[in-house]
Amino acid sequence: MLHEFKQFIERGNVIDLAVGVIIGGAFTNIVNSLVTNLINPLLGLFIGRIDLSNLVVKAGGATFKYGAFINAIINFLIIAFVVFLLVKAVNKVLRPEAKPAQPSAEDYLKEIRDLLKNKND
Repeated sequence: MLHEFKQFIERGNVIDLAVGVIIGGAFTNIVNSLVTNLINPLLGLFIGRIDLSNLVVKAGGATFKYGAFINAIINFLIIAFVVFLLVKAVNKVLRPEAKPAQPSAEDYLKEIRDLLKNKND
């Protein structure tokens, strides 16, 4: 079992995943800063508040922090959009669009042969 675990760890996918998680964590901090320091104040101009995370509704003894939820949604949308752009760019680089194959002279000759054969039948 230890040998199988070693093979699993040595595969490139696990290392790539680890790097992705670390970079993702750092990227999340950047997005959180973007949302908190730039986007929320911009949205706050339209709704009259600067900090959306302080938007709450109190009902009875419960406090519903819907502003923090709005921040989380904004963070998710930004991260999802950036990941979409990254995947699209990587796919374009790694898998360039396949050009349609041009028929060779042999293909043309086969087609002519088949047409002549059908004409004679």
